[in-house]
Amino acid sequence: MSRALEVLPVLGLPEIEAGADLGALIAKAVELRPGDIVVVTSKIVSKAEDRLLRAEDREAAIDAEAVRVVARRGRTRIVQNRQGLVLAAAGVDASNTAPGTVLLLPVDPDGSAREIRARIHELTSRRIAVVITDTFGRPWRNGLTDVAIGAAGLEVLEDHRGRVDSHGNTLNLTMTAVADELAAAGDLVKGKATGTPVAVVRGLGALVTEADGDGIRPLIRPVEDDMFRLGTSEAIRAAVTLRRTVREFSDEPVHPDAVRRAVAAAATAPAPHHTTPWRFVLLESESARTRLLDAMLAAWQRDLRELDGWDEAKIARRTARGDVLRKAPYLVVPCLVLDGSHAYPDARRAAAEREMFAVSVGAAVQNLLVTLSGEGYGTAWVSSTMFCRDVVREVLELPAHWEPMGAVAVGRPAAVPQDRPARAVEPFIAVR
Repeated sequence: MSRALEVLPVLGLPEIEAGADLGALIAKAVELRPGDIVVVTSKIVSKAEDRLLRAEDREAAIDAEAVRVVARRGRTRIVQNRQGLVLAAAGVDASNTAPGTVLLLPVDPDGSAREIRARIHELTSRRIAVVITDTFGRPWRNGLTDVAIGAAGLEVLEDHRGRVDSHGNTLNLTMTAVADELAAAGDLVKGKATGTPVAVVRGLGALVTEADGDGIRPLIRPVEDDMFRLGTSEAIRAAVTLRRTVREFSDEPVHPDAVRRAVAAAATAPAPHHTTPWRFVLLESESARTRLLDAMLAAWQRDLRELDGWDEAKIARRTARGDVLRKAPYLVVPCLVLDGSHAYPDARRAAAEREMFAVSVGAAVQNLLVTLSGEGYGTAWVSSTMFCRDVVREVLELPAHWEPMGAVAVGRPAAVPQDRPARAVEPFIAVR
């Protein structure tokens, strides 16, 4: 059933100063009815809560409010603030404030909404809801709109899952961001320039709850479901930084398309002489992986016994390192090919030529690992195939000029890799 709505501006509010009783001011300015939803611009809440900051440097204020940079372009930053909101400049606002000052968002917008609601109920006995709003930009869309950053007395999401549409189809995914829709509706009659920071939405009393509720927490997408957690450059840096060598994998299979996307990224690596000196052998079947690893194990055991003189216990300890490959659900064997390399008569230049091509393979493998990390897979690049190249070529039926350059184990990590402390860059730099 459709619902008729009224969206009313609340006129006559004074300039808000620190310590102002917003609930009382709103109750005095408008005759509220049971079921009304009061939509309040966060700026006046911040002023009432004395969130005005003397700050000539707005960037420093943004730094203090931000917990994570999501994206950056020039001086513009999209960040996550302490409340979990993702927005430009952490909500630090230099508009509608005196020169040399900035206005920060309320410390606890949900708590602010509860206080305003309780005060209005105390003065009017009306059961109403309160939504506190701020102006956000949106991915993929031009223009700004108000969204909810705090709420009380309202279910901020309306869950349509399990309902049946007009064609008899069961809805499985649909949830409506009611609080954001109310924020945007209220903004149509509010306005920064006109000094109208509060609106009342009337006609949706069925949405107003007895309890204060969970606030806006249900609107914030969990990290594990957030496909757009980082901007492009930040995502690349994060994938490089967060890439770990994973040695324990879950049983979840690896999607072949994800590996092919990673190989496509690997193929963008720089290479000498306009060549493509990398090949990637994808071991997608368990039988192929077992056949290769069994042959490699036999070759390693023979060499360690005959060439190095190791006893069986030492051999067993050394070859156990290969378990990371055996337990992985997917293996990639990168190979070096020297097609297009220059032939030099002297050994020094010939060795440098080969090194150039080997460096290119390293760059390609790094692209592969980082891309797989971005796909949510863990990896371990192990060098073992380089020590028995003839065996690898024979088992995998590879051309004689393909040189295996280790093997990459791929799979979902069995546990979340531990954070790695950041390395100081100076020990790795020489400046001349």
